Order: sequence, then structure tokens, then C-alpha cells
Amino acid sequence: MVPSSRTRPVNAAPARPDRPVVLYWMVAARRTRANYGLERALDHARRLGKPLVVLEALRVGHEWASHRFHSFVLDGMRDNRVAFANKRGITYYPYLEPDRAAGRGLLEALASQAAIVVTDDFPSFFLPAMVEAAGRRIDVQLEAVDSNGLLPIHAFNRAFSTAQAFRRAWQAIIAHHLSERPSMEPLDDPPAQPAWTIPNDVATRWPDVFTWLERGHTLGELPIDRGVAPASLSGGSAAARARLAAFLDELSAYGVARNDPDRDVTSRLSPYLHWGHIGVHEVFDRLMSHEGWLGHLPSRATGGREGWWGVSAAAESFLDEFVTWRELGYNMSTARPDDYASYDSLPDWARQSLERHADDPRDPVYEADIFERAETYDALWNAAQRQLVREGRIHNYLRMLWGKKILQWSASPRQALAIMIHLNNKYALDGRNPNSYSGIFWVLGRYDRPWGPERPIFGVVRYMTSENTARKVRVKEYLARYGPLNETAGRLF
Repeated sequence: MVPSSRTRPVNAAPARPDRPVVLYWMVAARRTRANYGLERALDHARRLGKPLVVLEALRVGHEWASHRFHSFVLDGMRDNRVAFANKRGITYYPYLEPDRAAGRGLLEALASQAAIVVTDDFPSFFLPAMVEAAGRRIDVQLEAVDSNGLLPIHAFNRAFSTAQAFRRAWQAIIAHHLSERPSMEPLDDPPAQPAWTIPNDVATRWPDVFTWLERGHTLGELPIDRGVAPASLSGGSAAARARLAAFLDELSAYGVARNDPDRDVTSRLSPYLHWGHIGVHEVFDRLMSHEGWLGHLPSRATGGREGWWGVSAAAESFLDEFVTWRELGYNMSTARPDDYASYDSLPDWARQSLERHADDPRDPVYEADIFERAETYDALWNAAQRQLVREGRIHNYLRMLWGKKILQWSASPRQALAIMIHLNNKYALDGRNPNSYSGIFWVLGRYDRPWGPERPIFGVVRYMTSENTARKVRVKEYLARYGPLNETAGRLF
């Protein structure tokens, strides 16, 4: 049973039990395992005695749509096709929009046959507005179901300003929510009815993606940014589980070298979490099984980031990133949906300090295209940008430096924010996510505190330099991989 804290009504339309199917509109949790949305839809289907239709669709008309992201999602559709194959009572319908607005009407056509429609509750990018608009267009009950974190995104009715405050709050309630875990394999209990056949008029007008591909079409035809090439990282649930297994094998190294770009022992799970190819509960369960955790938790919330779970130091360190910092971003985008990505959402102290120094001289000042082409004078920064463009990611530690230098070299803090958002959302496989917005806004002071001494440009916002970074962590091999020392742009820093 899906907890009530995970579900919310999107519209006031009634359920229509006389219609032949239950529809699950998969928009964020693009997987079959540990998926509350799929589980909720299956609950409805069994209760009503209906087959289930799963619509997984991908638009081309949204900002930053590219060959990279479409390829990653298509990998996931291939895995889902295998997972849903021959499951009693379930019809999987993956649709990739071939042109702008070509998919218009598909959801309504399927919803007109649905007793209830279930979708995913995801609090970022264009998805919230898309789901709300759909709720107004269809004439049947639409539910949004939250599979985003160990905590429900609506667990708190306020945004937290610091990680420490959020950590103390979630520690006080996490035991209850861990007792309400999703089914790891919801497809093990499919509906009893025969699978529903997609009507010919629907299948003809909106052919599923694999039919479209079999007709000789390719992603190269789509009106998306083909200049952002697919990354070497494959998408899909199988790749996500393989990545998780590899990370657990090297977990001890993460504990001592997670900030080391040369070692690169970070989990690299964020793209899979962002696209929903793996869920947080599966990651948590696999990690804690690896650690031999018995489920014991302290009786009192301490707010401490180490030792609270009672597992190894490496696992504790990862869990603080995975629970505190990741879900802190989801908290912000849920509690402040209108401005979580706005400059004005920065804490007062940071915004005031940056504005005091907004007119400070900057030397150099780079335009957005220079940043994008990695043509600054700083080889380490250029290497980080090249990694982003080539692989769709930046090593976690260098991602912080990447943002700080954009702030230093931009004409204003507001322009720096716009450049960071654009580059991250255009290239990063985990961009457009609440957690990636947290990282960008941390550069400008969100979740941080004032740092002295007051400096030009930064004011009392935390300052970072490439020189100090290279002294703290090893970057020689990283520079060799992504930024040769003889690059045209010049000196090392």
C-alpha cells in the first residue's frame, strides 16, 4: 500500500470506473522497481479489475532537449520494454515525440479510456506545470505520486536554510518513513485481466518509439540540439544497477578519496536518480545490505552528519550527500516552487553582499560563449568544463570550483547565475534537477554562511581558487584527461 503522504490529487475530476483501463503516465520515475507511482497504479488496477496501461513519453519542445538526453532516456525505454514484456494485464506504451507538439492529444486520448490516471510528482523544471495543465485537460481523476526520496517531498511545510537544520529535522522522522518502503518488484503482482490493446487510431497517429525506429527513423531527425552529443554513460535501469554495484565495490575508497579528481571514486549515480532509472530506496537498501545494517537508529535526532546511521565512515559520508544534501534540494523546490531557481531566493546576507560588490572590477570578464567553449586562462576550470561537455558531468569537488570561477569572471552575480544554469542544464545528465539547482545556488551562498574576510566580487560569500584546489586535491591526471597543459588558453591557473 502506497502511503498517503506520497499521493496528492491534481484535479477534482471523478474516477470513472466504467472505463476499461487504469493509466500510469510515467514522467519522472522511469523504472519498474521501487516505484510508488507504478505501485499505486497497479493497486488501482487490481482493485477495479482493470488492466494497466503505462505511457512513458518524451517531448522535444522543452528547453535544452538534446541528443544526449533523448539517447539516455531511450536507453531506459529499452530496459522498461524488457521489464514489462509479457507481464499479465500490462501494456507498455513508450512514445517519443517526433516533432514539436506532435504528441499533443495523446494523453487525453488514453485518459478518455481510463478509470483513473496516475502520474509522478516531480518538483522541478517544466514537469509540475505540465502535470497541472494535464489535470485541467482530462475529465478523469489524476493523482500525482512521489517517488523522489526516502522522505516524502511534502514531509515539511517549509524550506530549510541550512543542511544542519534539515538534517536534524529528517533524523526525527526518518524511522517512520523507512518503515513505509515501496515494493521492490511491483510487477510480481500484475492485474489478473488480459492486457489492453492500444486502439488503432491512437497507435497510428502516435506510433510507439520502437515502431518508429523500426521504420528507419533515428534520433538525428528530431528537432532537438544535436550538438550536445550522447555521453559515453549509458542510461537505463540495468546500467544504473551496474553502476551501483561498482560503487559499492569501491565504497571504502569513497571514504578517503571522494574529493580527489584523479581517483574519481564518486558514486556517479546522479544521472540515473535524476531520470528515475533507479530509485533511492533501491540504492539505500543495497548500501545498507552491503554494510550489514540491522536497522537500528538513535532515539534522538542529533543533527550530526557522522555516526548517526551506525555504519562505516564511507557509508555515513555518502548517506549525508544522498539524504541530507540531495533531499534538501527537493525540499526547496517543493516548498518554494515559484522561486527556487531565482536569484531573489538567495538568503538575504548573500544577496546583499553580492549586490554590494556587483560593480567591483572583474578581470577578466568572460561572455557565455567563452565559458561554453572552455577558453578561459585557467586550465583546471577549462578541464572541468570540457568534462561537462564531453561526459555530461563534472567531478563533484570541481563542480564547486567551476561555479565559483563563473561568479568571479561574469559581469554580475545575476549573469553568473544565468550562465551556470544554462551550461549545467544544457550539458549535465543530472541537470534540471532540484539537487543540481542546490549546487548552483550554493555557489552564491544558499545553505552556506558568511565567510571572512570580505573580498572583491564575492563579498562574504565563500571564495575558492584553482590554486588552492590544486593544493588540496590531486588534479594532475584530471588535467591530462580533460585539459592538456599546452592548451592555447595559456597558463595553468
